Amino acid sequence: MKNLATKKITMATVKSFIKQDGLHSLESSSFDGMNDCVMPSGNYEFKPIKTTNDVGYWKLGIIGVYCVGSGRDYFTYYNDGTFEGIKISNCCGSSILAVRINK
Repeated sequence: MKNLATKKITMATVKSFIKQDGLHSLESSSFDGMNDCVMPSGNYEFKPIKTTNDVGYWKLGIIGVYCVGSGRDYFTYYNDGTFEGIKISNCCGSSILAVRINK
């Protein structure tokens, strides 16, 4: 994962990254239909991922992680000293896929 910090992160990078063991997710914001905008979720704790059978090109099969495609997803490197991974931001919200750093 050392090259994750230096290379451009694409959808292919994300799909390769989610194959790792010990993957955690954090959904920091999501779309709220009542306010018609993206709102903070209030949950800022990493949890082991929950999967679903709903997969496709832009569906990763992970509950709480959404991609919209057509170049409207923004992928950035994430490292807080405890977890390292990829932050996904788009019109549906923001979430982080990460693994615990072994130190």
